Amino acid sequence: MRAERAYITGLYARLDGEREQARARYRSALGETGIALVERDADVRIRAREAVRLNVADNGLCFGRLDALSGEISYIGRLGLFDGENDYEPLLLDWRAPAARPFYVATAATPENMRRRRQFHALGRTVVDFTDEVLGRPQAGERGDAALLAAVNAPRGEGMRDIVATIQAEQDEIIRLGHAGVLVVEGGPGTGKTAVALHRVAYLLYTQRERMSRSGVLVVGPSPLFLDHIGRVLPALGESDVVFMTPGDLVPGLCVRGEDEPDVARLKGSLKILDVLKAAVADRQQVPAEPVPVELTDVTVELDAGIADEARLEARRSGLPHNEARAVFREHVVAIVAERAVAKIGEGWLTEEDGGAWAELRADVLEELAEHEELDATLSALWPDLTPETLLAPLYMSPRRLRAAGGDPALFRADGGAWTVSDVPLLDELADLLGRDESAARAAARRHWEEEAEYSAGVLDLVKLDREEMDEDVMLAAEHLLYAEDLAERFVERDTRDLAERAAADRDWTYGHVVVDEAQELSEMDWRVLMRRCPSRSFTIVGDLAQRRSVAGATAWGPVLAPYVADRWAYRRLTVNYRTPAEIMAVAGALLAEFAPDVRPPESVRACGTRPWSKRVADGELRTAIDEFERAEAEREGTSVVIGPADVPGAVPPSAAKGLEFDAVLVVEPARILAGGARGAAELYVALTRATQRLGVLHRDPLPAALSGLAEAGVVRAGHRRFL
Repeated sequence: MRAERAYITGLYARLDGEREQARARYRSALGETGIALVERDADVRIRAREAVRLNVADNGLCFGRLDALSGEISYIGRLGLFDGENDYEPLLLDWRAPAARPFYVATAATPENMRRRRQFHALGRTVVDFTDEVLGRPQAGERGDAALLAAVNAPRGEGMRDIVATIQAEQDEIIRLGHAGVLVVEGGPGTGKTAVALHRVAYLLYTQRERMSRSGVLVVGPSPLFLDHIGRVLPALGESDVVFMTPGDLVPGLCVRGEDEPDVARLKGSLKILDVLKAAVADRQQVPAEPVPVELTDVTVELDAGIADEARLEARRSGLPHNEARAVFREHVVAIVAERAVAKIGEGWLTEEDGGAWAELRADVLEELAEHEELDATLSALWPDLTPETLLAPLYMSPRRLRAAGGDPALFRADGGAWTVSDVPLLDELADLLGRDESAARAAARRHWEEEAEYSAGVLDLVKLDREEMDEDVMLAAEHLLYAEDLAERFVERDTRDLAERAAADRDWTYGHVVVDEAQELSEMDWRVLMRRCPSRSFTIVGDLAQRRSVAGATAWGPVLAPYVADRWAYRRLTVNYRTPAEIMAVAGALLAEFAPDVRPPESVRACGTRPWSKRVADGELRTAIDEFERAEAEREGTSVVIGPADVPGAVPPSAAKGLEFDAVLVVEPARILAGGARGAAELYVALTRATQRLGVLHRDPLPAALSGLAEAGVVRAGHRRFL
C-alpha cells in the first residue's frame, strides 16, 4: 500500500507540473504579437483545450495496474503521463490506449499474457484500498466483479458518472470497435448503452484527434433533463469539442419542446411530408390573376400571366432552390417586359435590325425597370423571398394552402408558429428547399462593407494628433493612413468562440461523428436532419426498440438506415443489465413479455434484497401516500423520483424519465400509463426500469395483470407509515 501510494503521489506531482506548463503556454499564446490574429486564436484554443484536458483528472487519476507475465508493470488512468527525462517512458497509460485494453478484457480463461490485475479505490488523491485478481487460473467470475458491484450499488448522485474504471468486456468491444461508419448498439434498460456511446466518443476523439478536433461531435438525446444527466461524462474524460442537443434544438435559434398529437406527429415524421413541402413551395410561385400595368416614362406595358408563367418555368428549370431561383424569375420577367416596352416605344420607326439604336433604347428601359418600385413589389408578391418559418406557419394556418399542397387537413392549426418538435425537421428541410437569395446577401454584405469604410474614412479625417500623443491601440503606421478600407479591415470582428459554440450556432456545420441516444424515438424526417449534419456517416446509434413510445419512431433499424448507408452498418447488442436489480427486472420482464414477447430482457448482474411493492389507495389518499414516500426517501442517501401521468402533482411523465436512473422510484397509476396511448406499455416499461435499488407502485385502479407479482406495502416505523 505504501509503495502504491508513493507511486500515485508521484503521478499527481507529474500532473501538477504539466498543468502549470500548460497554463504558462496558454498565457504565452494570449500575449503573442506579430502573428496573424487567426493563427493566434487557433493557438489559444489549442492551449486552452490542453489545459482543460489536464484539469479533469484530479479524482481517480490512476485506477488500475496490470502485471504482465514478462514482469512489465503498467498503470492505467484517465489520461496518459510520460517521463520527460527518461525517453518519455509511460508513467500512466490512457485508458483508451491499445496497451490498456487487457485491463478490461483479460479473464481467468483468457489472461492476455497478464498475471495480475489490480484496481485502486481512492478518496481524493489518496489510495485507501485496492483489490487484486490473479489471472490465468480458473476463478468464480471475470475481472472487476467486486469493483463493478460496488459501482452499481453505490447511491446515485447528480448526473451520470463515467465508467472508465469498470468497463466490462462486452462494452469494451463496442467502445473500441474499428467500424468507421454507422454502428447501432441495442440493449434493454440498464445495459449501459449511453455510457458505452459516450466512452466510444472519448475513444474516437483519442484515436482520431486530428480529424475529430476540426469538426467536433454532436450528441443528440431525448430531453434537456437527459442531456443534463449525461452532460458531465465527456468533460470528465477531458473532451470538450462536443455539442449536446435534443431533436428540438437542431435548427439554430429554435428551442422547441412542445409535442403534436400522435396522428399529427406521424404525418410530419413520414417521408411523405416531403411532397407536401415541395408543393407548398411551388404554390408560393404565382402568376397574376389579372394583367398588372407597368408604367414607364414613355410607355405602359402589361405584365400578364403569360409572361409570368414563362419566367416561372425558366426559373424552375434552373434547378435552383426557391430563393436562388427568384433572381432567374425576376431577370426573365424584366427582360420580356423590356423587349415589349422597346417594341412599343419604337413602333413604326425602330426595328431590331437597327441594332445600335435598339440596344441603346433597351438599356435605358432596363435601367428604368431596375429602379421601378411598383414592379419590384409585384415580382416580390409573385415570387416572394421566403424563410422556413414564413412558409410553414401560413401553410398550417390556411386550409386552402394545405389543400393546394396535398397536405392532410389534420395539419391545420390556428397558431401556425406554435412550433413542435415534429416541425423542426420540416423547417430544416425547407432551409434546403428554399435556399438563400445570394444576390441579396451579397448586396447586404457590400452595403455593410461600404458603411464600415465610410466610418473609417471619417475616423481618419478626425485623427490629427501627433504619433506620440496617440493611444497605442489607435496608433496607425503611415501606410495604414492611406486607405480607409485598410482601417475597416483592422476592426473586423474576430470569432473567438470555441468549436462547440460555433458548431451549435451554424446550421451548415458538419460533424465528425454523431451520437444518437434513444434513437428508436426518431422519425424518418429526424434522420434526414441528422444525416445532413454528418456527410461522412460516422454514427453511434443507441436505443431499444422495445422502449419506443413515439408513433413516428423506428420499428426496425434496417428501414431507417437503408436510404443513407444501405446495409453498410454494424449491429451490436448489450445483454447484461448493470442498473436494474433482478427483483425489479422480474416485474418489468413480466410486462415486457406481454407487449413484446419476442424481446428477451437483459440479465441483471445483481439482486438488491428488496422486493418491489405496491399499495392501493383511495381517491383522497394518493397525495398523502406520495408525501410519505418522499419523506422516507429524504432520510436515505441517493436520489428518488415519482413517475406517473401528467395530471398527478409532482410526478414526472415516463417520457421525461427516459435514459435516467434513480435509487428509488415510485410509479403512480400504472393502469393509466398503460392505457395512455398506443405505446402505453412501453412507457410503463420505462417507468418500472428506472430504479437501481427500490421500486414502489401506488394505484387507485386495479393493477395491470402483468404487475400482479408485486408485494403488498407494509407497515409502521418511527411514528409514521413506512414502505418496505
